[in-house]
Amino acid sequence: MRNDRLRILFLEDHPMWIYGLPKGFEKLGHVVKTCYPNKKSRHLIKQFKPDLIIAMGWTPSNSSAKQQHRIAKLARLSGVPYVFWSTEDPGYTDIFSLPLIRRTKPDFVFTIHRPSIKILKKHAIRAAHLDFGSDPDTHYRTKPIQKYRGTAALVANGYHKLYRTKPYHYRFQSLRRLVNPFLNQGLKTDMYGRDWKKMKRIFSKPVSSRRIHGYLPYQEAINVYGSVDFVLGPQNAEDRLTQRTYEILAAGGLLITDDTPEVRKWFRPGKDLLVSSSEKETEQLIKKYSKNAQLREQIRQNAVRAAVAHSYMNRAKYLLSVLKKEKII
Repeated sequence: MRNDRLRILFLEDHPMWIYGLPKGFEKLGHVVKTCYPNKKSRHLIKQFKPDLIIAMGWTPSNSSAKQQHRIAKLARLSGVPYVFWSTEDPGYTDIFSLPLIRRTKPDFVFTIHRPSIKILKKHAIRAAHLDFGSDPDTHYRTKPIQKYRGTAALVANGYHKLYRTKPYHYRFQSLRRLVNPFLNQGLKTDMYGRDWKKMKRIFSKPVSSRRIHGYLPYQEAINVYGSVDFVLGPQNAEDRLTQRTYEILAAGGLLITDDTPEVRKWFRPGKDLLVSSSEKETEQLIKKYSKNAQLREQIRQNAVRAAVAHSYMNRAKYLLSVLKKEKII
């Protein structure tokens, strides 16, 4: 590390990722570049001369063995520390995270799942926890847009392949307790994301084709969050939070999510967001808040304030502190 102002190269160009952690480093004053790892990246590395290289997520940039080998070569070419942020643990640790780590050989790994740190360390992998977050320039409150108006919205993917093999997975239990009460009452509930037409059987009532909208561009999601009374945010497990949890709150969406220890650890139910542990509880939340715009507005404002502590600037600051403590940089 030449000085406190680092040159950081992210081997990633997917919108879901480049508007997150890279923005956090920029806000700390570091110089950041993002790119899809290919043959041209060799020239970029020689020209940019990074102090640190970071790869993350599970995207076209790193999904194939070929791309992973390319990342390994680029990291070696740079001669600087290389870090991987593992965001698919624990569900895909064995089939994705560990194979990628073995191929690319990062100097350090961050994972969104605290218990997975022990698994990684058993494989002699240096690791620490790093959660998702939000960026105030990307995830912010917008004025309602007519085409998105409605009582509730779900912005998520259906994961029909997972549903076929694990229909009782926590995610699908979460979806039922959050979505069914709205469908049962005939409330306008729109679904954005992949595979929902293949997931109609999961819910108590058929979802109208007019309410299923398919893939929503990442940067457009905040407009949905700002246009509906409730944003439905399913969790994947009780011991971690989804990426959209933080983004919905930062965008001032009135989030209804699961009542889990992890949600309660970081946020205040009834103040920053709403939580439910059953369809009956969701029904009660609808009854209490649907006709009280003032209460909804107060929670929206609190949500934005609560998200500040989880900004990607703070995540980036923490990441660097860990790397310095571990003498990686």
